[in-house]
Amino acid sequence: MTFSALESFGSSLVAFLVTLGILVIVHEFGHFWVAKKLGIKVLRFSVGFGKPIWSRKAGVDQTEYALGFIPLGGYVSFLDDREGSVEPSEAHRAFNRQGIWRIPVVLAGPFANLLLAVLAYWLMFLIGISGLRPILGTVDPATPVGRAGFSEGEEIFSVEEVPTPTWDAVSFALLREAVDQEIVRVETVDPKGEHHHRVLSGQVITQSEGNLHQTGFRPGSPLLEPILEVVEAGGPAAKAGFVLGDRILRSEGLAIDFWNQWVEVVRSHPGQTLHVEIERAGERKILSVTPILKGDSGYVGVSVKVPNGYRDSMRAEFRYPFWEALGVASTKVWDMSVLTLKMLLKVAEGQASMGDISGPISIAQFAGKAASIGLAPFLAFLGLISLNLGVINLLPIPVLDGGHVVHYLVEAILGKPLPNKVVFWGQKIGEVILFGMMYLALFNDFQRLF
Repeated sequence: MTFSALESFGSSLVAFLVTLGILVIVHEFGHFWVAKKLGIKVLRFSVGFGKPIWSRKAGVDQTEYALGFIPLGGYVSFLDDREGSVEPSEAHRAFNRQGIWRIPVVLAGPFANLLLAVLAYWLMFLIGISGLRPILGTVDPATPVGRAGFSEGEEIFSVEEVPTPTWDAVSFALLREAVDQEIVRVETVDPKGEHHHRVLSGQVITQSEGNLHQTGFRPGSPLLEPILEVVEAGGPAAKAGFVLGDRILRSEGLAIDFWNQWVEVVRSHPGQTLHVEIERAGERKILSVTPILKGDSGYVGVSVKVPNGYRDSMRAEFRYPFWEALGVASTKVWDMSVLTLKMLLKVAEGQASMGDISGPISIAQFAGKAASIGLAPFLAFLGLISLNLGVINLLPIPVLDGGHVVHYLVEAILGKPLPNKVVFWGQKIGEVILFGMMYLALFNDFQRLF
């Protein structure tokens, strides 16, 4: 492993542990805070598992606050007479004796993560976030995007009439609409300013789970005018009489409006003489040039004129005022939570791909990249992971918080505790489901790596 690779791994690991630490503290604090408010005695608040490497007792109840040796989670331990003897004077404070009031304690963890997601997105929208403008690059006619009529240079203006200023906005909007609709309507603007309306299959989008590249979307950049800025001395173009400032007008019967069109003509005609109409100082001329073979395509030795601010023109930046940012953040968390549940349902039904489920390796890589780019991208990453953690913990799977809620509701309906055998096998089933999800996530991680 090279030093740069080792440094990248180290920064990703640090970012991952920081992110995980924040998520665990917030989640467990939710359980802790509500339990305290309900009078339940908390014995330990631990960040990390295993033998504590640091601990301290504080408060009237002498709650132990600890850092575990294994930094991959955390837990809150309550007074419980099923796990040890309880003084009669404190029996009313045991968690297992709280009946249906155990439910708010259990729900507080996931809801704390959802609130953290709102806070992260709120700060992100206040700071301001930027992204690449959704301008299409080369479009493969064989892809769903190509078959729908999209063309290189078009910018995606909206999805189902919702504005999409960045590629991230496009990805989320496509997936959000596709889970409920058979077709998704997309509006684009071409380089000449004309609007076009395209239609994509909702099934195709959900099967790719928002992977724009699989659908056929490839990021491009604003199309440049075909004006020469550099003419390589001694190259085919220089020998043919091309000079700095020439504008390419036509070649081989094709009108050349943008630089990429000229590049395609040259690359596809190595060894063939091209007749090119140019404009120079207001006059039109016809020049002949023969591209030489370089690599596997034609080459004439010219470069395009790049205007000032070209790179900045490829990015979109936006931010919101204080209270509007809070509203937008809350709406985003709600929309993404609903979308996550819908996608999980489609995966369970076999209608969506499981290939994009990520494990700790991918999350660590994303955390490192987000942290290295800046605060706003890291907040976006933190919000997304916190949101997903909150939603997944609400699923009615034994061993998850949602599973505990179902357990307590059933006990409340029956008016008595569930048999130990039922609880035992429920936990085993939950562990198998979670193990399967972890295996799939790690499998996908290693596939991406190797």
